Amino acid sequence: MATSLKQLQTQKQKLAPKQVLQAKLLQLSTINLEQAVLKELEQNPLLEQIEADENPELEEIGEELDDREIDASLEDMYSDESLYYLSEEKKEIPLPEKHTLIENLINQLSDIQLDDLQFEIGEEILWNTNERGYLDTDLVLIADRYDLLEEEVEPILKKIQRLSPKGIASRDVQECLSIQLEEDKSSLAYQIVSDCFDDFMHKRYSKILDKLVCDEKSLQSAIQQISNLNPRPGEGFRDKFQVVIPDIIITEDGDEWLITTNDGGVPELRISKVYEEQLKIGKFEKDAQKFIKEKVDAANWFIEAINERRVTMVNVTKTIIDLQPEWFAGDMNFLRPLKLQDIADRINMDISTISRSTRGKYVETPYGVFELKHYFTDSIELKNGKILGTFVIKKSLEKIIEHEDKKNPLSDDLLVKKLENVGYTLARRTIAKYRDQMGFPVARLRKEI
Repeated sequence: MATSLKQLQTQKQKLAPKQVLQAKLLQLSTINLEQAVLKELEQNPLLEQIEADENPELEEIGEELDDREIDASLEDMYSDESLYYLSEEKKEIPLPEKHTLIENLINQLSDIQLDDLQFEIGEEILWNTNERGYLDTDLVLIADRYDLLEEEVEPILKKIQRLSPKGIASRDVQECLSIQLEEDKSSLAYQIVSDCFDDFMHKRYSKILDKLVCDEKSLQSAIQQISNLNPRPGEGFRDKFQVVIPDIIITEDGDEWLITTNDGGVPELRISKVYEEQLKIGKFEKDAQKFIKEKVDAANWFIEAINERRVTMVNVTKTIIDLQPEWFAGDMNFLRPLKLQDIADRINMDISTISRSTRGKYVETPYGVFELKHYFTDSIELKNGKILGTFVIKKSLEKIIEHEDKKNPLSDDLLVKKLENVGYTLARRTIAKYRDQMGFPVARLRKEI
């Protein structure tokens, strides 16, 4: 039997090791960055820490930063003000490494069977989940970045959704709850979520009884089981008493904003001059010289990645300030519609880079400490054609609910009318969705005696 050989040419996008390192450090918080630097100092003998009494060679770094047109002076970026949240006592007591939910999930990715490309796509999916744990972008967009079809990426998504917590990176609530119930697909709870989800959400229990032919006791038990599921798998991971350390500090300087990276406690690094000189004069044998050369390259990449992290975070923060002028002028009840893609387009970077630089990163402002993602809000078109940020609508809705008569709380229909009175005409279902997203129950559950 004759066999034929075929040669197929495929093109796959793969990040270089240096890019992987840059992405890894960018996604770390200030505390975890410090831990990563200390760990790298232990593992790479070619790296050494610049002592506090030495004069850091900042001129060369300064030229690199100036070329990128950052509106923050080198002195600002490396100012002693960065030590505001990092006392001398903290330096003496090593902080335990704190893992975010995303970092924890990426660690879990290593335990399932994925090749390098699949692992890379898995990380991309995880970094595009929002705070509630849902996929924050269309899967087809992630597939396009790797020149793949959505059907080719979906199996990776399904594996991620079965990590812990189950349902992470789901595309909607129904998918999230179904995944948590799928171990027993014959259960009534699973059938309700799969086949009668809309009726369940609107509490049309009589319709569910007719469709699934079950008794009220079984239905009540199934509903209780569904109620005990986690509809927001991204929440609840952090210790609610954990102290937030800002990654960025913003201060006013006249009519300008000074942007400072709060990483003054992160050791400044350089290549070991002793090894570098010995490498130049050829003191090492061939194998040792190759090893030293590899460590020099790794050290240079690490130093460059840290500098790149600073530049990116300053760039992203500056762009947020530019695109949200009202908020930074003091109107904290107003945010313009803003998406990650808007920042990516403005500074010519990939959206996944923007996601990494904003997720879990906090900024100290004159108005308080906020997560960078606080400044991103969807847009909605009102019936009069005006485009407005959903943040503004939610703030108005929050104010109305907080000042309602608690003995006679407002129904969703009345909330619609109240919003119309302040100029926001929206459909009832939209108001109900916003109310639910903000954590306010329906009127009868808000009633107080």
